[in-house]
Amino acid sequence: MRTYLVGGAVRDQLLGKEPKERDWVVVGSSPDEMIAKGFKQVGKDFPVFIHPKSGEEYALARTEKKVGKGYHGFEFFTSPAVTLEEDLKRRDITINAIAEDENGKIYDPFNGVNDIKNKIIKHVSNAFCEDPLRVFRVARFYARFKDFEIHEDTEKLIEKIVSSGEIKSLSVERIYSEILKGLEEEYADKMFLSFETSGILREILPEFNYSSIPFHALLTALRNTPNSIKAESKFLMILVLPSLLDMKI
Repeated sequence: MRTYLVGGAVRDQLLGKEPKERDWVVVGSSPDEMIAKGFKQVGKDFPVFIHPKSGEEYALARTEKKVGKGYHGFEFFTSPAVTLEEDLKRRDITINAIAEDENGKIYDPFNGVNDIKNKIIKHVSNAFCEDPLRVFRVARFYARFKDFEIHEDTEKLIEKIVSSGEIKSLSVERIYSEILKGLEEEYADKMFLSFETSGILREILPEFNYSSIPFHALLTALRNTPNSIKAESKFLMILVLPSLLDMKI
C-alpha cells in the first residue's frame, strides 16, 4: 500500500500557493484493507475513504471506461494492480496529473511540471474528449491563472466535444454550477472568452442574438467587476448586460 498526494494540492505547491485542500490516491490496496486501517468508505461510483484523523479523502487508484454519454457515462475499475500512472492518465489536464509521495518525490508522467513552467493548460490524453464537463473545467482553470494559455491541441479537442453535441447531455444545474465556480476565479472574463472562442456559449445560451452582442464590452465589464460581488450576481450580469448595452438611451 502506497499513498500519494495528487492533483490540485501538488499543482498549487509547485505554483508557490497554499493548497486549499489535499487529496490522496492509494496504490496497491483494497477496500477491505482501508477499512481495516480505520478509514471510512464513502462514495457510490468508486471507493473513496476518509482518513480517521485528518478527515482528508483517500481514493483507491482507478481507471475508467466510457460506456455512455455525458458526465456520468463511465465505468470505473479499481484493483491493487492499478498503477499510479494509470490513475493519473484518467485526469483532465497535465497540471492536475502530478503526484508526490510521502518522501516528497514528484511523479510527473505527463510533463505537468513543464506545463506549469510554460504556463500551458493541456489535456493529458485524447480521452479528454470523452467527458463534456471538462470543457468547463479547462475554462475555469484558464480563468484562474492570469498568464496561462490553453494549448492549441486541447482547443481542438474542446471544439470536437462541442461539435459532438455532448454538451447537451449535461444538466442545466451542472453547467450552472461550473459557471458559478468560474465566476469566482480572479480572471473570470477569460472563462467566457474561452466559451466564445470554442462555440460553447452558443450551446449553453442559444437564445442570444450573438451578432448584436458587443462581446468584448461584456468581457471588459466582467473584468472590472469587484471580486467581492457574488458569483450569482456576476452571472445575472452576464445574462442582462447584452440587453443593457443594446438599449438606446
